[in-house]
Amino acid sequence: MLSLSELWFLLIAVLFVGFFFLEGFDFGVGMSTAIIGKTDRERRTLINSIGPFWDGNEVWLITAGGAMFAAFPHWYATLFSGFYLPLVVVLLALIGRGVAFEFRSKMRHERWRKTWDVIIVVSSALLPFLFGVVFATLMKGLPIDAQMQLRPGILDIVNPYTVVGGLSVTLLCLVHGLLFASLRTVGDLRERALNMAKKLMLPLAVILAVYAVMTYFMTDVFAVRGWALWIMVVLGAASLGLAAYFVRQKREAWAFGMTGAVIAIAFASVFIGLFPRVMVSSMGSAFDLTVYNASSGAYSLKVMTIVACTLLPFVLGYQIWSYYIFRKRLNDQHHLEY
Repeated sequence: MLSLSELWFLLIAVLFVGFFFLEGFDFGVGMSTAIIGKTDRERRTLINSIGPFWDGNEVWLITAGGAMFAAFPHWYATLFSGFYLPLVVVLLALIGRGVAFEFRSKMRHERWRKTWDVIIVVSSALLPFLFGVVFATLMKGLPIDAQMQLRPGILDIVNPYTVVGGLSVTLLCLVHGLLFASLRTVGDLRERALNMAKKLMLPLAVILAVYAVMTYFMTDVFAVRGWALWIMVVLGAASLGLAAYFVRQKREAWAFGMTGAVIAIAFASVFIGLFPRVMVSSMGSAFDLTVYNASSGAYSLKVMTIVACTLLPFVLGYQIWSYYIFRKRLNDQHHLEY
């Protein structure tokens, strides 16, 4: 039987997995505008392909952050204070990306549109990289003291392990986004998206394999949850292999589902490897933050559980409905905002 603190750790894990599955293809499509979008109309088509979804997908991140604040205030305080600068950059990139989507079409001036296009590409690449770095540091460990204070140096955050983690997430989101673009477009744009995804499958497999090996040797998560994580590695490798197969067969829906599975497995593995910890202290296991010493009181968790069970079905229903309504591919006959 799960305790309330364990339940909320599970819910936060689900929220982050959902965020990266959904927002991952938004990031990928944003990056792809510079790779497969040859004309202004094609770039507009790619942006329109995620237009109905991207802001709703970000709700998962906001909800996950709010759940951390309410359910695990010590985790929230330690993480956000220690990563103040990177998370400010994340916030600015999220704002800039959203503004660029909306402002790009407000003027028919080439320099105006190119400026916003650059912001879309840079922010779409920077966000998954920074998220990958943050989650990699959670597994590797940070200097957390007995007062739950985190004062990391630059090398605690930026090191070979975290950089490879950030690049892995970025490339995974790019491939995921290319497959989503192929699902939502037709003609040459669809073909270019599929071909680029096909070319990137091998580099993606290599960097994910390197990151898995580095995780084995540079963290303790395999020692803590060995058999469970080995199962996740096998499932992830199988999903990536199937994604490559389906891309070659031009079955983009199945390929998209498989890259989504890789994302879900990868981030679920982070939380499986951490549990019952939420942050690992490099100063000693006695200083680790766990679901027990970082959680709110029982009454707060009980009230939050009731509220979540009441509101969550409405949120899920809205998202499912929006994806159903906007399920058709975009083509030249559709009106595109300019």
